Amino acid sequence: MTQVDTAAFDHEWARFEAWLSAHSPADRAALRGPAAPEAIAGLESRLGFPLHPELRRLLEFHDGAAPPVAEPGSSPLPAGSFLPLGHRLSGVRDMAMMHEILVSIGEDNVEADLWEEEDLAGHLHLCVPIALPNDGGVAFVDHRPGPSYGHVHEMGIGSGDLDGTLWATGPAELFRALADSLETGCPFLYYRPSTYTHESGHHCVEWEIEA
Repeated sequence: MTQVDTAAFDHEWARFEAWLSAHSPADRAALRGPAAPEAIAGLESRLGFPLHPELRRLLEFHDGAAPPVAEPGSSPLPAGSFLPLGHRLSGVRDMAMMHEILVSIGEDNVEADLWEEEDLAGHLHLCVPIALPNDGGVAFVDHRPGPSYGHVHEMGIGSGDLDGTLWATGPAELFRALADSLETGCPFLYYRPSTYTHESGHHCVEWEIEA
């Protein structure tokens, strides 16, 4: 495992979380408490390799975001889906579950010669999901040794987008870029941030795709 100083991640996550607290408290409130050390160790045991230090640090802060809470007579609140494309941070259990799915998909498609083993999609067993939307996509951290270690990709598996989009070179870089975007209103890649008021009165983050 590459040695990574998590101080940069701590700083950028603090900026991101502070913005949520100030401007979108419903999204901030959706974050769970820290993952238990034994749960993180169990995830690493199931994966068969250690987590990227910045991803481990994220779990030490928050075990993902809770599912939307439905109020009587209303649809589920979208609070917590504060990443681009409506992605919601995954906790330990969802990471383990989705990793098993990625491994199965990867093995089946490599065996069927649909993917090349050297492609990113051919190494899904070394990719750890960190966030899920509602459309069959997944955001994950690449754990392959080498220059791609720690890269954060988003892949629309449900839509057939198997090339993936590089979101950042690491979790710290991802939350730095997202915090910059939220603070300035400038786009992150081709997603421009805004907030809207749900019918419940909650303010929530959304990312609009720019043409």
